[in-house]
Order: sequence, then C-alpha cells, then structure tokens
Amino acid sequence: MYGYAGQILYVDLTKEKVVKKELEEDFARKYLGGNGFGAAIIYKELKPGTDPYSPENIICYVVGPVSGTFLHGAGRTGVITKSPMTGGFMDSYFGGGFGANLKFAGYDTLVVKGKAKEPVYIKIDDDEISIEKADHLWGKTTLEAQNIVRKDLGKDYETLSIGQGGENLVRYACIIGSLRAAGRGGTGAVMGSKNLKIVAVRGTNDVNVYDFDRLYDFFVNTKENYPKSLKALADYGTPILVNGINTLGGLGTRNWQDETFEGAEKISGEYYKENLFVRHTSCYYCRLGGCGKIFKGKDTVSEGPEYETLYSLGSCIGIDDAEYIVKADRLCDEYSMDTISMGVSIAFLMECYEKGLVSKDLVDGMDFSFGNGETVIEAIKKTAYREGVGDLLAEGTKRMAQKIGKGSEKFAINVKGLEIAGHSPRALKSMSVGYATATRGGSHHDARPTYEYGLKDKKTLEGKAKIAVDSSNWTTIGDSLLICHLMEKAMGIFLSENHVAMVNLVTGFGIDLSELTKMGERIYNIERAFNIREGFSRKDDTLPWRIMNEPIRSGGSKGAQAKPEELEKLLDQYYESRGWQKDGKPSKEKLKELGLEHIINDLY
Repeated sequence: MYGYAGQILYVDLTKEKVVKKELEEDFARKYLGGNGFGAAIIYKELKPGTDPYSPENIICYVVGPVSGTFLHGAGRTGVITKSPMTGGFMDSYFGGGFGANLKFAGYDTLVVKGKAKEPVYIKIDDDEISIEKADHLWGKTTLEAQNIVRKDLGKDYETLSIGQGGENLVRYACIIGSLRAAGRGGTGAVMGSKNLKIVAVRGTNDVNVYDFDRLYDFFVNTKENYPKSLKALADYGTPILVNGINTLGGLGTRNWQDETFEGAEKISGEYYKENLFVRHTSCYYCRLGGCGKIFKGKDTVSEGPEYETLYSLGSCIGIDDAEYIVKADRLCDEYSMDTISMGVSIAFLMECYEKGLVSKDLVDGMDFSFGNGETVIEAIKKTAYREGVGDLLAEGTKRMAQKIGKGSEKFAINVKGLEIAGHSPRALKSMSVGYATATRGGSHHDARPTYEYGLKDKKTLEGKAKIAVDSSNWTTIGDSLLICHLMEKAMGIFLSENHVAMVNLVTGFGIDLSELTKMGERIYNIERAFNIREGFSRKDDTLPWRIMNEPIRSGGSKGAQAKPEELEKLLDQYYESRGWQKDGKPSKEKLKELGLEHIINDLY
C-alpha cells in the first residue's frame, strides 16, 4: 500500500512478547491512520469498564499516511488510550521526529499492553524490537532519561519519555517527545502504570507515496500559503494569541472569575519575543520557519511556554511574571505534567483558599493566594511526587472538588473531568458546544475556535453547532493523516480539497471530499461510541457551573454566558447535524451509513 509502512507492532509488557501484524488495506481505507487506527484498535480490543491504570489498558502510538513525507505539518505523533482523567477516550499529540522514525522503522502503529515487572523501555531499531531494563532511568526527568538513552543508543534515535509525574501517576501526566508534549488526558500516567519509561525508535526505510511528482507539485503550489497566513505564528509562536484574546475578553483569569487579565501585556507574545526570545524551533519537515520558541529567564531555559501555558500558569492563576511562567513550564516538561490541567488545578485551589474553604494544613502552610509565583513552583514540584498538597493537586479539579466540597464544585473548571483550554466557552458559542461534546472533554482540539475568532457576531447561536461539527471532522481527519492543526488557516479551517489531495496523492485511494468527510464522521462516531459504552450520555455533555451560570464580569465580552438553555439548544442542533438521537447516541441509521454495524449491539 502506498503511504503506509504496512505493519502494526504489538508489545505485551506482561508477557514480554512482541508481535507484528500486517496492516490490512480495508482497515486503512476505513480508518485512514493515526487517530482512526488508535480509535478502532482500542474500541475493539479494550473491554468496557477497564481501569485506565490496569495492565489491561492499551496505549497506542500512532502515525498517519503523510507521516515521514515532506508535507508541511507532517511531523506529528499521536497517543491514544483510555484516560485516567475522564475514564473515556483520549488522544493527544506532539511534534518532532518520533512519528516519522516510527514509520521509517516499518510501523504505522505501536500498541502497548500489559505491565512490566520492573521499569523498562522499548527499543525499536527497524525490524529489531526489544524490551530493555530501565531501573537506571526511573526517577529521572524526561530530558535526563532521553539524554541517557540517546547517549547509549545513538543520537539518531528519537525518544519519548515520562518523568516523575508519570511515574507517580499524576492523573494528567503527559508524555514528552524530545521537548514536545502530548499534553492532555494522562497518557503519561498510563505509561507510568505500565512501568514504561521510554520508547526509543530508529528507522531507516523510506515512505513510498502514490504520486511523488504531483505530491511535490502540490507542495510547491501551496507552500506560499504558510508564510502569508501564518506569519504571526512564525514570528511569535502561539503566545501571539494572548493580547488578542484578552482584548476580546476571553482570557480565563483567576480561575475564570473573569476573562480579562490586567497583566496580559506582560505575558504576551510581543513581550516574550522582545525580552526572553532565544531562537525558533521546528518539527520534522515543517515549512513554517519554526512556530516553536526557546525562551530564557534568569535561571531557566524552556521550549515554550505556548499560549495554553500562558493562560493556565499565567492569567488563570493571576501571574504576570513572564520568567516565572518559563520556569513553571520547564518544570512541567521535566516532570511530564500537562500545563493546562496543572495550572487550572492550582487556580481552583487558589480560589478555594481565597474563599476560606481549605485549611492551612491542607495546603502545607503555603500561601495559595492568586499571583503567588513561589507557591506555583513549589506546588508543581509537590504534585510531581504526590507530596502533601501535591497529592490533592495530582487528581485534577473534578476529584479535588469532590474531596473539598463546600460548593467548590461550582467553580471546578473541567468538562468530563478534563480542565478546559484557554478559549472561552462563554465568549465563543461554538466552543460552548464544542467543549461539551468533545470526546476528550475540555479540549480545544476536537472543535476548534479558529473560525469563530474571525466572526463579527459571536453572540448568536445560529450556525455555531455546525461550526463545532465541521471543525471536529477536520481535526479528526487531521489527526488521522497526521498533520498539525496549526496549518488550518493555510490548508482549510474545515475539510477541503487540499486535504483530499493529501490523501489521494499519498495513498492513491481516489476518494472525494464527501468520502473524506464520512471518514472523519466514522472515526468520531467510534470515539463517541467508546464513551457511551463506558457510561457517558447527554448529561455529560455539559459545561462547568460557573461558565453556565455566571456572566463574564468585564472587558470585551462583558455579560457573555453559556446559559444552560442555550447549551441545550446547541446540543439539539449538534446532535441533529451529526445524525445522533436526542440522548446523544449515534442512531442505528448513522452507524449503518458509516459502516459501523458492529457497534450497534454495543449501544442498543
């Protein structure tokens, strides 16, 4: 098959067994790759009710048909598993060269099962697969462990790793590949539960595409789109979003008590570029010129922070000190902890402290006032080791609120247990329904906010559910191809003929836009079915109490609110557009239309 390595690699850590299975063409045509492969595999092979931390849980490392090619944005790797944060479907992605090398080694997906008796790492060198001891790596940070393995094996290996956060099962522990994070949903905690510290891969094969000449022509003819439409990203990276979103009045501030931050300018992309910038960084075969940025504070250098970290560890906890955020970002990367969930969890505890809902003993005698950078740094360290108050913070806001009680549930800012990203569900109606229906929970990479940011009328509900549907179809295909979402302004905010061209020129499938859209729907419906099988329903397609019941206090979106009755209306529209029932369950007719007849008996 064109565009595919042709094998799925299974590693069972309990049995210490490695199995290679041939990739079937029917499977590839049905699920495309990446996210589609991972979703189909865990739906089929994971029993309902499996504890995310049990050996029976599965973690898939996935690439897509464009991985390893010269197409812009192809330097991505996906990680799919059952989330310890939500108890549902989770996919998370990171940039760099790992995915390309996994494919060069001959594999479209790595599926890891079981639990090792002691710390191990997986070594992949083309056809040679081994499970190696990792006692000497356990307790090391992500970067320390990767450096040791690459020194031992060779610098031509690409690595991903967990740090102490993953080892100690922080529920939102992430995975770090080189310096990039698969941040959301606790994928690193699943690795830790399996005693898996690192995956190291080296590949030396080529990717055989269907029509190289026309694919190159497509690349040449579209490459000018990137500097034109993505210049701000190239110059400033995602931190360029801070000032604009703050002006809109959608920048979550002090645990979303407001959405305008008086210190935004001090943590803006412009400030970082002028005062802390060191150099640009790029993922494998990125043509943008480097949206990643290295920033340097007084005593810390970090790749980042990105916009989401400036929100979560900045405005959301009331910090406008750019250097503190660099230090906090670096610590989260080293310990392998999602900066969004980390920051929002700290913000939640700060509000509990502000309202007198927690004792000094519970917070280890620390001053958890908003804006206290010293407390933030110490809290991150304690969380990584689950020490003292860190053991509470490591659970995320949903479980923290359940323990603290006293009405704190009303300002625990999460969806389905996953803390929301820095795009306002009050100011952006498409994100109201987008967050609520996202299979991952509070993720901005199911439905995307990009299109609505460009609309003048952000108050109307009309068309907003359709935006959420169409943008999540695009992200599903993007994550299956596997390409970067930040290319959306250059290649299409929604599925377009550009995406069709990528699929056909690489694979030779010869599909049209309608078929590609149906493929995206198929994959998203599998994710939805996975969650329904785990007990999710319409009642879980909701937003934090504060977001639905408290209007924004000030700023450009003053008075905006995701009222419960508005959300119900948007949900009805979203479900109808998707071909789902009123209860949020995919209809039998829709499942048959998508070739998912095998799912019907699981849901009905």
